[in-house]
Amino acid sequence: MYRVTGRTRRGPGGPRVQRAGAPGAVAGKPTGRPVPPVVLALRRLPQPRLTGLGAGLFASAVMLTLGFLDRLLLDGSPVVYGLLFLPVSALTALWVRAADLVTAPIAVPIAFAVGVVPIAGGTGGFGGQAMAVVTALAVHAGWLYGGTLVAGLIASVRKVREMGRRQHLVRTAATSAPAAGGSSAGASPVAGEAPGAGGRGPASGGRTPRRRPVA
Repeated sequence: MYRVTGRTRRGPGGPRVQRAGAPGAVAGKPTGRPVPPVVLALRRLPQPRLTGLGAGLFASAVMLTLGFLDRLLLDGSPVVYGLLFLPVSALTALWVRAADLVTAPIAVPIAFAVGVVPIAGGTGGFGGQAMAVVTALAVHAGWLYGGTLVAGLIASVRKVREMGRRQHLVRTAATSAPAAGGSSAGASPVAGEAPGAGGRGPASGGRTPRRRPVA
């Protein structure tokens, strides 16, 4: 089954026949691969762009809130706290702006240390509380390393994609600049010459008009 979709540039009136069902046969229909549902769900999430300081404050505030909730509801379960730390690390690396991607793996461990204070269980003043926090960090270092690794991987992938996008823009600008210059130079004819005259005479085809004598 064939359908006529338009005219080609090869002939003045020759129709172009394209097979129905071929890629690009239906106008406006994407022909690429289908997007996975997980990617679609991630695209629906809000996409704020936090600075380095904002990302650190966001991660610290969220982990501190989760630490208090863990202590009140689950009696300070370190497993629940560690599991909640992983998505917070991922969101911190996703929401920080491209110029501050390097701060994501640095802000995440600080947020883990801030949030572990409510579930550390220290007693005896500031010294005892500090020792309890250090002990909790040493015991639950696996969750700390895991969240930092997640944030580092996401930040690295975003950095590589940003560099590739910049290189593509530079390459596109470099290839389009000579083409634009050449077309503008060839499109402007010389003043006094007609297009296609070859530069051998004026617009009248190279013949000088005669003047009629005045009576």
